[in-house]
Amino acid sequence: MRLTLTALTTSLALASFAQAQETTLKMATIAPSLGQAVTMATFANVVTDNLDNIAIEVSGGGAATVHMMEVARGNLDMSMTSPVVYNLMAAGKAMYAKQAEAPELSKNLSLLMWFPYGAYHFAVRADSDIEVLDDLEGASVFLGPQGGGAYNAARGWIESTTGLVAGEDYDAIKANWQTGFQAFLDGKIDVYVNGCLDPCGNFIQFTETEDLRFIGPEDDQGEAVEKFLGKWRYRGNIEPGLYGGQKNENTVISFDTAVGIGVRGDLDEETVYLLTKTFWDNIEQVTSDAPWAKALDINFAASKRGLMELHPGAARYYKEVGAM
Repeated sequence: MRLTLTALTTSLALASFAQAQETTLKMATIAPSLGQAVTMATFANVVTDNLDNIAIEVSGGGAATVHMMEVARGNLDMSMTSPVVYNLMAAGKAMYAKQAEAPELSKNLSLLMWFPYGAYHFAVRADSDIEVLDDLEGASVFLGPQGGGAYNAARGWIESTTGLVAGEDYDAIKANWQTGFQAFLDGKIDVYVNGCLDPCGNFIQFTETEDLRFIGPEDDQGEAVEKFLGKWRYRGNIEPGLYGGQKNENTVISFDTAVGIGVRGDLDEETVYLLTKTFWDNIEQVTSDAPWAKALDINFAASKRGLMELHPGAARYYKEVGAM
């Protein structure tokens, strides 16, 4: 009995020691091939490589709108978020209209950092007769997974600039990120939409074998456009010459927004402080190999966007370095 008790005590002590040695946090992000998922995975890698006792486990796939709910429930520790989607969650509107608990859950979702989503790229094959967004009538288009923030944003930009309505004037196909891109690769749809920081992996892949063009609206001005952009979206340019098979000769006007890393509001302050500090103190580890990393800016990361508040741990670090 004494030997058994001693062995059990030793086992529990070792388990407690191991738990003290390393905490594993769970991060969910969207499809791994997308730029935002790459940014978040890079964050996780930098933190895990440079911070003792804390590791971030990343799983890719699914919708950020769903992940945000799971973070707030405590089933995840971090996910992608955005000012627009968080505001909708807090108000129980749009994709959260049937989620009665969404407004209350939003109170347990805080911000660690913002970063640019990347301009929305509306892509067609180079020989397509679709030259501007106003030509989409009757076309088949992948806007993003239906019910997701990207879908709603791309649909809103088209409608506000052209008046064309998804499901009435053109076909917005139902697909996830992987199957939507595959449909474009296979020539089954006319237009593929992806918001990303250039260079985007999907467009690099496409232009290895085919040429493409990015398209914008005939006119990006007007009251409807300004209402769509609101406070948290802004115009963004897609420049020529970004990809080998890109046939645009002029800058294409589109729009951009911020997305961020949301974190459980009840995750302890010290842990979130260390996550934030470790990433920004080691940001130089990613800038040389990742051209998109030049878009990461600590002042942008700490800026006030929508209703979402910085986690106290993140705010503590940003105040220390003068970013807020």
